[in-house]
Amino acid sequence: MTDLASVDYFSDADIAQNPYEYLDHLRNQNPVFREPHYGVVAVTGYQEAIEVFRDAGTFSAAISIGGPFPPLPFQPEGDDITAQIEANRHHFPINEHMVTMDPPNHTRTRALLAKLLTPKRLKENEEYMWHQADRQLDEFIANEKCEFLGEYAKPYATLVIADLLGVPDADRDEFRATLAGHERPGSRVGALDHEPVGLNPLEWLDNTFSAYISDRQRTPREDILSVLASTTYPDGSEPSIIELVRPATFLFAAGQETVTKLLSVAVKVLAERPEYQQLLRDDRSLVGQFIEESLRIESPTKVDFRLAKKSTQVGGVDIPAGTVLMLCIGAANRDPRKFESPDQFRLDRRNSREHIAFGRGIHTCAGAPLARAEGQVTLNRLLDRIGDLAIDDSVHGPSGQRNYQYEPTFLLRGLRDLHITFDSKVRAA
Repeated sequence: MTDLASVDYFSDADIAQNPYEYLDHLRNQNPVFREPHYGVVAVTGYQEAIEVFRDAGTFSAAISIGGPFPPLPFQPEGDDITAQIEANRHHFPINEHMVTMDPPNHTRTRALLAKLLTPKRLKENEEYMWHQADRQLDEFIANEKCEFLGEYAKPYATLVIADLLGVPDADRDEFRATLAGHERPGSRVGALDHEPVGLNPLEWLDNTFSAYISDRQRTPREDILSVLASTTYPDGSEPSIIELVRPATFLFAAGQETVTKLLSVAVKVLAERPEYQQLLRDDRSLVGQFIEESLRIESPTKVDFRLAKKSTQVGGVDIPAGTVLMLCIGAANRDPRKFESPDQFRLDRRNSREHIAFGRGIHTCAGAPLARAEGQVTLNRLLDRIGDLAIDDSVHGPSGQRNYQYEPTFLLRGLRDLHITFDSKVRAA
C-alpha cells in the first residue's frame, strides 16, 4: 500500500493514474497544506481554491503551467515580490501566452480574444459542430466499434476549433494530421508525408496563423481571419501580428486538450452506466447536466498554479511572498464540504455546475462555452445514431475489473485511449 505521507505528487506514476486518494489525504491534513518535496502549498479545498483564483492582485499566474518547474529565476525578497516577478517575467515558461499573464497585460490580451468569440460567431460555429459530428461518426459507425479518442474526440475537437478561428477548408486536413495525430481515412496530405509535428504545437500554430494574418492584412477577405487581422486593443492601438496570433493559438491548443478529455469522460460514463443512455434519450434536457457532472467528476485540468506576490493567508494558513500554490481543481471539485458524496457520478446533483473545472476569476477558460457546446452536440448525436454503447471488454477488461490508462502527467487528467462498442442504427428524425 502506498505511503501517502511520502508520495511525490509530481513524479509518482501510480498517483498520476489515480490522484484522488492522495488529494483526499492532503485535504484531511488541511485544505491548504504544504507538500514535503518541493515546498508547494496544495490547495485542495473548494472555497480556498476559489479565493486564490479570484485574487489576481495577490497571486500571479506567471507559473500557471509549470508550478515549481523550473525553480523561480530569482530569490524572493520581502513581503511583496511583484517587482521581482515583472523584472524576471521573460524567464518564465510560455510567458508570451495569456495563461501566464497578469493584469494589465492579461486584460489587454483577453480583449483581443473577446472580439473574436462573439455570440454570433459561436452560434455559427455550433452549426458546424452538428455537421462535423455526423461526418466524424460516418467514418467508423459501420464498424460498430472504435477507439473514441483517436477516431472521434481528437479530430472533432481540432476541426471544430479550426472552424471557429476561420482556418480555410483546404487546410483543415493538414490541421487534423498535425494536431490530431493522423489523417482522415482515405485522404493524403502531400505536405505531411512525414511524422505529424505535435512536439511543439504552439510553435506550429503560431507560425501557421502568423502567415494567415499577414496575408489577410495585405489582402482582406470576407472571413474570420480577416476579422482577427483587423482587431485592435480597447484603446484603439494596433497589436503586432504575433500579439494577434497568440491568444487564438493558445485557445486552439488548450481547447483541443480540454474538449478531448471532456468527451472521453462523458462517453466513458455513458458506456459504463447504460441506464443513463435511455434516460438521456427520453429527456434530452438532461444532457447539459450530464456534461457538467462529467466536468466535475473528472476535471480535464488536475491542477493550476499561482505564485504569491505578497505575503498573505489562505484558509488561515500563512503564505509568504514567493510561495508556489498548487490549486488542485480535481480535488476541489470533490470537496465533501461542497459536493455531497463527491466521488459518485450523480445526474441529480443540483450544484454540479458550480464546479471549477474551467477555473474562476480573470483566468476562467475563454473556451468554456465552446467545450460545453461540443460536449452536448456529441452526446446528442451519439444518442441519435447508436444504441447499446458499451466499453470494449476485449481491450479494457470486464466490468468490475476495468483497466484504463491515463496520461502520465501531473497537470492534466485524461484517458490515453477509450475503446467502445455499439449498435449502429438509423438516426432519429
